[in-house]
Amino acid sequence: MIFLTDRLEFPEVSNANSNGLLAIGGDLSAGRLLLAYKSGIFPWYNKDEIIQWWSPDPRFVLFPNKLKISKSTKKLLKQEYFQFTENKCFKKVVSHCASASRKGQSGTWITNEMIDAYVILNQKGLAKSFEVWRENLLVGGFYGVDLGDIFCGESMFSIVSNASKCGFTNFVNKYANKYKFIDCQVYSSYLEQLGAMEIPRNKFINYLNSETIKNLHFTQ
Repeated sequence: MIFLTDRLEFPEVSNANSNGLLAIGGDLSAGRLLLAYKSGIFPWYNKDEIIQWWSPDPRFVLFPNKLKISKSTKKLLKQEYFQFTENKCFKKVVSHCASASRKGQSGTWITNEMIDAYVILNQKGLAKSFEVWRENLLVGGFYGVDLGDIFCGESMFSIVSNASKCGFTNFVNKYANKYKFIDCQVYSSYLEQLGAMEIPRNKFINYLNSETIKNLHFTQ
């Protein structure tokens, strides 16, 4: 097991164990989080645990041209049943994701420390939220880290049926020419139904080596 120090660095992702756990410790500073995502690494841990950093192999991603849209989703989008916004209420979206009930989970990995860290990323122009509305009520949404060529999805929530699915579909269609793919991190049957697939970690890392991502820095 590799323990991080105050030094802003991560070990090579090839050092991760079979489950994808690479290192523990460090902090959630904006600089460390940016370095992590640019290196194919993300934080994931439960409340009262030490920070854990992951880089799973294979990686779960969705290529825009592989998106699967159900008939019911197409119908709702055509009817404009939901309305969509971006970065209108970032912290509220993350807080909803933190409190969302998830099958097989008794708690949440989105701690107050995590929320505060991603709010700072949002303020620096790196993290973004996408909201879904119905009659002026926030009914769904998701957030993640924007690396320019790749969007790293973190979590989503839905208060009414199909809200997050429609929001995600609208997002993928809107940015199909911007993002090479959406990083979904680890396998989920829900996202597999939408077209997400596993790719080898080394292929994922190669995508991260674009000049756009290498030169990514915070806005002022």
